Amino acid sequence: MRQGLIDDNRSAWLEALPPYERLPALRGHVSADLAIIGGGITGVSTAWHLAERYPDRRIVLLEARGLGNGASGRNGGQVLNGINGVEPREATLAQRVFAATSAGIDIVEALAAASTIDCGFSRRGCLEVYTTEASAREAEARVATWRDWGLPMRWLAGNATGNAIGMHGIHGAVLDPTAGMVNCAALLRGLRPRLLARGVTVHEDTPVLRVEQGQPVILHTAEGSVRAAAVVVATNAYTPQLGLFTRGILPLHSHVVATAPLSAERWQQLGLEGFADDLDRIAYGGRMSDGRMLFGGGSNAAYTCSFGGSPVFPADAGARNFAAIEARMRGYFPGLADVPVTHRWTGPLAITFDRICSMGVTGPHRNIYYALGYSGHGLALGALAGRVLRDLYSDDHGPWQGLPFFQKRLPIIPPEPFRWLGYQLYTRLTGRSPRQR
Repeated sequence: MRQGLIDDNRSAWLEALPPYERLPALRGHVSADLAIIGGGITGVSTAWHLAERYPDRRIVLLEARGLGNGASGRNGGQVLNGINGVEPREATLAQRVFAATSAGIDIVEALAAASTIDCGFSRRGCLEVYTTEASAREAEARVATWRDWGLPMRWLAGNATGNAIGMHGIHGAVLDPTAGMVNCAALLRGLRPRLLARGVTVHEDTPVLRVEQGQPVILHTAEGSVRAAAVVVATNAYTPQLGLFTRGILPLHSHVVATAPLSAERWQQLGLEGFADDLDRIAYGGRMSDGRMLFGGGSNAAYTCSFGGSPVFPADAGARNFAAIEARMRGYFPGLADVPVTHRWTGPLAITFDRICSMGVTGPHRNIYYALGYSGHGLALGALAGRVLRDLYSDDHGPWQGLPFFQKRLPIIPPEPFRWLGYQLYTRLTGRSPRQR
């Protein structure tokens, strides 16, 4: 992975955080029982869980910039139930998926309590809002079924929704009262001292340039290497740059804006925390821990696919993208017409062709563990991945067998130039995101 293919996090999540000094880069050659590539929620959660179970093993975490630099520190902040791309049609699977992802939210909550930095974790529920009468009727029927299956979702009818939240053009909403919000950049930075105390070695500013598979695996960096009996790949959209999952992951740039902080009274009038709509190019957003409104998605302009799959979007580009996002935000929230947008940023996400993520073990020696392809739904799943990969490393596959992400084979995405051309043609002709259905 080349240094130039990793940009710095410039999101509003970093606003008002305490100064953060990166730990020294790896220099020299070291050995480890387990090496983790990536310091996002997946990598940190995996290090946390493995160090807890195996306190005597040497665990080395390599992060290309600083903890929380990638999607984990640039996203919408919603910690959600469910697996993107999975719509269970029977009770047993629905209950298993809900139990698994609820456990992921529990892990985020526990990590937030352990963090040395206040990451603003809240668990007051998130909404999925519906923009047509037809989609609202279908959602209401789904909620009735989910409640019969024992899931806690609630339906807010159109009138109730209009009175409860200040969004324009909404015909109803599904409330998941167990979902939450978090500043994951603060969470991960605040967990670094706890990881070090558990004996995890952390090197920042250390991009892995090459993965040499074998027994052991050798991770090559600019000034050193790690020889490890096992490796965890926790790099999501950056993974193809390592030569891994090149045909299963499509890196996309997701553009996001944030407003100046709103008053507590204004948030009370809006009556929401996190939300997403029902459109194919999902609009999403919510209340940041410092009172800003975050908003992303809403149209093709909110996402960019670069030729060759580069996970870096040029810092001086994107004016049209951000303008489209801001327009969609003000369409949903006309009462925010006087509130300025103060932050604009871009982050890389990894989507799969069917939008379902995968967690498992691979490689000729079955010593490369991975979790990736969250398709924009990665905070709870990334936290859960730490527990899943710990169990797989312990050769305990039983708790996860039968779940949609377990050893999921990713559908093949066409190579370049067909990948880029197909994406451009499909999105411009349909206004939708290409996927296998």
